[in-house]
Amino acid sequence: MGKRATYSDILRELQAEYGKIGSARAVGGAIGHNPISLLIPCHRIVGSDGKLTGYAGGLDKKAFLLELEAGEKTTG
Repeated sequence: MGKRATYSDILRELQAEYGKIGSARAVGGAIGHNPISLLIPCHRIVGSDGKLTGYAGGLDKKAFLLELEAGEKTTG
């Protein structure tokens, strides 16, 4: 909870649990179809190079959420 991960990190965790499955691209597709992103945040998932990648709410909102969690932005 509260940590950043890459699509490859998630794939490695899934493969450790379930064996050889899918690809990092498939993980990205599944995350992109996350219907409850408010409850299961997907904004913490970044590209393998650490750059921000796709987010249904827009990359500006993804950046804002990450900055907010890091205490770099204040609300109000």
